[in-house]
Amino acid sequence: MRVGVNGAGGRMGATVCLAVSLDPELELAAAVDPQTAGSEIEGVTIGGDHRTFADAGCHVVVDFTVADAARITIPWLALHGIHGVIGTTGFTDDDLTSFREAFGDGEAHCLIAANFSISAVLMMQFAELAAPWFETAEIIELHHDTKVDAPSGTAVTTAQRMAEASDHWAANPTRHEAYPGSRGGEGPAGIRLHAVRMRGMVAHQEVILGALGQTLTIRQDSYDRQSFMPGVVLACKHMADHPGLTVGLDSFLT
Repeated sequence: MRVGVNGAGGRMGATVCLAVSLDPELELAAAVDPQTAGSEIEGVTIGGDHRTFADAGCHVVVDFTVADAARITIPWLALHGIHGVIGTTGFTDDDLTSFREAFGDGEAHCLIAANFSISAVLMMQFAELAAPWFETAEIIELHHDTKVDAPSGTAVTTAQRMAEASDHWAANPTRHEAYPGSRGGEGPAGIRLHAVRMRGMVAHQEVILGALGQTLTIRQDSYDRQSFMPGVVLACKHMADHPGLTVGLDSFLT
């Protein structure tokens, strides 16, 4: 399968290029990044625009960029019959509706996942499973100090899934904050989300749930970007089995 990587000049993009080039069932056919166009990565010259993917005959394109750029890339992939494996986050419900319409019943399919780490996918499943048994919950996500958005897509997705799993959440008891924002941001169903940006970290998350006399902490840690690669490679190989738009890697693990 011929794979293209969008955002190949970034740290995640470069890691994807390496993972694809090392897999015997995949071929790194194209790489695109306007900021590093003309340089080489894993034996492929980086192109400056999407036409590079079509010219290389890519079957699937992996995108780790930013939401504004991906909003252009994703419809382009649908129009050109190329599968999309999207690790970019920050999309709205309207974005997802638009992407779902773009791919429709066509030959190209699209996966959008907040996290490609298998342990992170399981962490979200465990949190969703536990949610109905607790009345309070908070999410703490911790990332490297160059991550520009907060909270992370993984934290948002986790909160959404927990909120959908239970409607019995206790109200926030806080009436005064010495420093505004001390209690974090209020997510779905009032679940609080806290974002830490710290040098030395990659991607980590804790979900803390509490009920009378007991707490449960679910923690996931990614110490290296390589942790996301098994999920990315898995998605590339099985896109044809998941028509239309799929949100989340869960269905690829069954």
